[in-house]
Order: sequence, then structure tokens, then C-alpha cells
Amino acid sequence: MKAVLGLENGHYYIGDGFGAEGQVCGEVVFSTQMLGYMEALTDPSYHGQLLTFTFPQIGNYGVDFNNFQSSQVFARGFIVHELCEKPAHDPTLRSYCETNGIMGISGIDTRRLTVQSRQSGTLQGCLMIGTDDGEAAVTQARKAPPLSDLDLIGEVSCSEMYHIPGSGKKIAVIDLGIQKSMCENLVRRGYDVYVFPHTATPNDIGAVHPDALFISNGPGDPMQATQAIKTVKEFIGEIPIFGVCMGNQICGLALDGRTEKMKFGHRGVNQPVRYQNGVIVITSQNHGYVVDKESLPEGCVVSYVNCNDGTLEGFEDPYLKIFSIQFHPEASDGPHDMQKQFYDGVIGRTI
Repeated sequence: MKAVLGLENGHYYIGDGFGAEGQVCGEVVFSTQMLGYMEALTDPSYHGQLLTFTFPQIGNYGVDFNNFQSSQVFARGFIVHELCEKPAHDPTLRSYCETNGIMGISGIDTRRLTVQSRQSGTLQGCLMIGTDDGEAAVTQARKAPPLSDLDLIGEVSCSEMYHIPGSGKKIAVIDLGIQKSMCENLVRRGYDVYVFPHTATPNDIGAVHPDALFISNGPGDPMQATQAIKTVKEFIGEIPIFGVCMGNQICGLALDGRTEKMKFGHRGVNQPVRYQNGVIVITSQNHGYVVDKESLPEGCVVSYVNCNDGTLEGFEDPYLKIFSIQFHPEASDGPHDMQKQFYDGVIGRTI
């Protein structure tokens, strides 16, 4: 099929469409990962976005259902240079997209698109499958609302509380779009897990008498998670609080800190982060907003910073027992296993 990706800055890319015919708009972002494309596509944090993979060929091992991070693809569409047609396993990425109504484009210069995003900053785009009318795609991209105006969390959060029984300490989780691997890591360590929707009130959570509170990842602007911010505020100083990805931003906002939209964000499985003792770890990340480290109150310690741009990647307040990180420890990439350091070390020692 004919296909075109139009950008709000007037540029457009003509390529080959696959999956569903139609059009979809969203923020165009890029991820530098070579593997784990299905984990990325099913990550609820990509809701509202058109995901570009910078690695030249995507789909070479087919569709891996075992590593889905949710029940469906949440990226609104995706962009690749080359789609592998004969992968090692079935189904192919093409056939999966056709069956599930997902839009994709291949055959474009993703390197040029990535460089453009790094120079201009994140742009709104429109992906049209079934036509190559670049001007029409640009027009639609310019009409698309910015990500910060969209309330996406309610579309990915659970609708009601659910319980995953365990024999250990009780952890309440605020689901802003939680990845499956986060719950798996908590359950594997024996915690008694109660997962609450983003609308949960302090009374809702307090009713289960949790030993700790955990705030998950999620899509869009953290300022949209108004109820979660209010709820976390109520538990500060009462029980230990842990945040990952958007959960880190919610912890910062609950302490009256500020968040900022980044120029093009951090997405991929090869992001270098420096711990406060100088140790560097390679991490998996997916975020377009960051906590302004200068806005954190007295008592907070910046525990991690990004080696490339110096932005905050984690902070803690030992007195208030708040420990949060911007990256995903459950991904277990790099030479050090952050999964053990965070889930066994930080959480295990604290509660």
C-alpha cells in the first residue's frame, strides 16, 4: 500500500504501508533499541505516539507474545526502515498488524527522521496508509493536539482494583499504564500486590493497609495524573513510596517539584546513567518529561543522572522514605542487573 508520514514542520516521508489502512496522528518519537520491538509497541507509555525504530531492520524474530507488556499494541502507529518479511518465527510483524488493525510504514529514511527529531525536537505527525499525499498528511499533523493536552492515562489504567496474592509485605500499586514486567517483579519476590486505578483516592488505598506504595509508568504529561499526585501527597511520610518512570515524575510533583518536557526524550535500551557513587549502568528508558532537579525540596538527594545530558534519572529522600527512578530496572539490560538493585535492594531493604 501507498503510505506517507507528514510532520508539522512541513516535511513528509513517502514509503510502503502495512497493517491497517487509514490515518492516525500522534507525537513522533524514536527508540534506539535493536531488540524488544514488541515490548516497546505494547508498552502503554507509548500511547498517543508514533514510534520510530532507529535500528535498520525490525521484525526479524516475528511476534513474541510471551514478552508483551500489555494485552495490545498501544503505540498509535510505527515507523521502520525495513520490515523483515521472513522472520525466524511466526506470525510475522506484518501479518500481526494486518490482523489487529495496526498502522505501520516502512521504506523511509529513519536515520534522517531521527536526526530531524533531535534537531527540531519532538514533532506532531500524521501517518496515512493507502495514500501518498504528503501535503494532506502535513495538514493533519498540524491539526493534531499536543501530547500535553491529552488525558491518556485513563485509557491505559485498570478500571478497578485487583489483587495478586502473596505471602510477603503488602504493596499498593497506582496503575498509570503499568507494564506487565513490573507486576511480575513484585509478585516474584512474594509481595502481596494490590493494583489500583489512577483514580484511586487515599481512602481507597488506605483500606487495604499497605506497607508501601508503588507508582508505575504511564503515557503523556505527568501533570495530567492529578488524582495520583494528590494521593501520593497524602502518603508522604506515612509509608515508603517507590516510583518508576512516570512514577518518578509523580513523586517529584507530589513534593511540589516541577516537571519539564524534554526536547526529544530518552527512549531505548542503551541509556547510560551515573549513580551518585560514580558507578555507571546501562538502562532501558521511555520518557519525554523529566523532573527539574533544582525544584526538589531540601532533603531530596539526586541519586541518578543521565550521562548524556545530565538530566535527573532518580532521587530519594531517606527521611520520608521516597525512592524513585526514571528508568526501567525490570528490563535488566547492561552489565549490572538493576532489577536486583531496585526490587531486591531498594524496595527489599526499605520495607
